[in-house]
Amino acid sequence: MNPKLAKYNALLLVPTGIGASIGGYAGDALPIARMIAEVADCLITHPNVLNGAQLYWSMPNTLYVEGYALDKFAKGNWHLQPVLGNRLGLLLDQGIEPELRLRHLQAAEATRATLGLSLTDYVTTDEPLEIALRTSPSGASWGTINNTGSLFRAAAKLIEQGQAQAIAIVTRFPDDCGSLALEQYRQGSGVDPLAGAEAVISHLVVREFRIPAAHAPALNPLPLSEDISPRAAAEEIGYTFLPSVLVGLSRAPGYLVNSSRDSLSAQSVNVVITPGSACGGSALLSLANRGAKIIAVEENLTQMRVQPEQLGIKAIRVKSYLEAVGVMVADRAGISLECLGPSFSCLGCLK
Repeated sequence: MNPKLAKYNALLLVPTGIGASIGGYAGDALPIARMIAEVADCLITHPNVLNGAQLYWSMPNTLYVEGYALDKFAKGNWHLQPVLGNRLGLLLDQGIEPELRLRHLQAAEATRATLGLSLTDYVTTDEPLEIALRTSPSGASWGTINNTGSLFRAAAKLIEQGQAQAIAIVTRFPDDCGSLALEQYRQGSGVDPLAGAEAVISHLVVREFRIPAAHAPALNPLPLSEDISPRAAAEEIGYTFLPSVLVGLSRAPGYLVNSSRDSLSAQSVNVVITPGSACGGSALLSLANRGAKIIAVEENLTQMRVQPEQLGIKAIRVKSYLEAVGVMVADRAGISLECLGPSFSCLGCLK
């Protein structure tokens, strides 16, 4: 269904870099997104949910919205403008070695030849961006970028000279083959050590240029291992994570300061689905204050300890995403949840 005609809009949140047991790996929340997209007229979600390295699943009623833009949207500052397709700019970090750069260029060419995506000529930054990975005391991952000026100059060139409408960013991340955190992640536990830094990079570009952007890290292939969790396996199948980023950005909505006749506003969000222990994010708080229903999924465990009740948020608690979809079906049908159980209380008299 065309998002322009959406009547029941859902926002699926799985915050980045907090070790979510579902959605904390490359694209492992995609089955959840596919299920919710069958119930909602329009699903709004972010790259962390939809990017599966070389794997992806295009859904015409799903809007791919970067995290910083989601926050601005939820506050009512930006509106989402559905598009038929974007002209994509590819931004490569000068710190990527020649062979690894060629692998990413070939991946980009493949999306043109096999998927018909529209790309501008690419840009290489005038300096290495120098990414550093960090971990907070809570266990969440984050990172820093040393040469933000070089990042901005490259993005500006893609927009001004290439007429790019969305930007895929590929930066050289530190190889960390022997770390305990990486080994735990590959075995299906712990936190994605890259995700937090990736979010920082895309946030910078979206904030500066108000244009859709997403990030793919450039890394040397990891040693082959038989001890890999199925949830981490998407990251083991190739040299680059770029294909899912390009596919997502190809139909990412534009960001408008003023609404248009067919744009989506925060007021149009009916329901937000979030991990039950990760309810402190800006987008969720903003939408809860606007009256959107909040569904907190208990089975999706995270490193955070922020329950909705601690923040005064009235949430519908469910055990699983399957139960969350049942709540959505009842909600859009106008059915009271208390009517679905074997018994409920009688009506009282207001005094």
